[in-house]
Amino acid sequence: MKLKRFKFKSIIVSAVIIGFFGSRPAMAFVTYSAVELDSCGLNMSWANGTSGTQQVGHGYNRGASSESAFLWKGATGEVVDLTPSGFLAEAWATNGTQQVGHGISITTANNIHALLWTGTAASAVDLNPVGFTKSYAYGIGGTQQVGYGSGTASGNKEHALLWSGTADSVVDLNPSGFLTSRAQSTNGTKQVGYGSSSAQGYPEHALLWSGTADSVVDLHTSNFQRSQAFGIGGNQQVGVGINSIFGHALLWSGTAASVVDLNRPGFTGTRATATNGTHQVGTGWGSATQDKDHALLWSGTPNSVVDLHEFLGNQFTHSFALGIDAQGNIVGYAIDSMNYYHAMLWAPIPEPSTFALIGMSVFGLLAWAWRRRRV
Repeated sequence: MKLKRFKFKSIIVSAVIIGFFGSRPAMAFVTYSAVELDSCGLNMSWANGTSGTQQVGHGYNRGASSESAFLWKGATGEVVDLTPSGFLAEAWATNGTQQVGHGISITTANNIHALLWTGTAASAVDLNPVGFTKSYAYGIGGTQQVGYGSGTASGNKEHALLWSGTADSVVDLNPSGFLTSRAQSTNGTKQVGYGSSSAQGYPEHALLWSGTADSVVDLHTSNFQRSQAFGIGGNQQVGVGINSIFGHALLWSGTAASVVDLNRPGFTGTRATATNGTHQVGTGWGSATQDKDHALLWSGTPNSVVDLHEFLGNQFTHSFALGIDAQGNIVGYAIDSMNYYHAMLWAPIPEPSTFALIGMSVFGLLAWAWRRRRV
């Protein structure tokens, strides 16, 4: 295990954003602290997933031939290199105790294999199943991991895969009638991704599973030529619907009929990549962003959109949000004017009125207790 310290680069920008977390029952936020997860001085890094105090991703130095998977601990300033000896690796998701991704080495015959970690490089478990030449893992929830793979077992076509901690536990999720499929995320019970019935891989349909190929629900809506699902949280699923080359961020609640188009005027294209069951994150561009890619946050409707790029420094020209956890922490990356990529964490800051309400509640309880004592 390589345990190192990294330097925080925090930028806190205050903004008056009224009610964009209105659906959050316990706490509202009006600002975010943008923290650069500068992993060991790398100039190319991405944060892909988050869970509580942990964030995962990957990075390398431009011009180098090595790529490493990282586990960051944003609150403590620590970073763990998850890359097994002899591997190049990426980490894509975490449930707080485990991390998933994929890697390649001589020991994998130079084929990419799905990997599962429990916090250290030495803990890496190769999830690549028998009959599959290569595999990828992109999501984790509870005891489940999801991704896709191809090999003789799948007719050398990409099939969505579900694991429960070992290569032998694999379940092929590819539905009847689909030639190819990919699973992107799981909440521990259900899985989302997309698949195609065409040999060319188009058009894709967003898909939702409940642990088996036969359980599939086609989330595709006829409003779009293609659709893909990337994230799941609680009862929500998110992704993108595409017509021609432009996409709209989409939100579902278990059925195709439940779809909500999150794209609002001012955005030419958007996509949603993750949800915690209440809020959704992704990326968009258009006249509202001076045609630059900006990380975005929604709370279930197109008009609830919040531009997370506003909380970054002026040195960043583009930004992308890839993950959000139950506490509202958001991860992704930002690109600076030199075209370097920086793993980012957007940490929510409660609005002052929240603390005032808490203080009033505590004072009320103390006053009530004092009156009770005098009775």
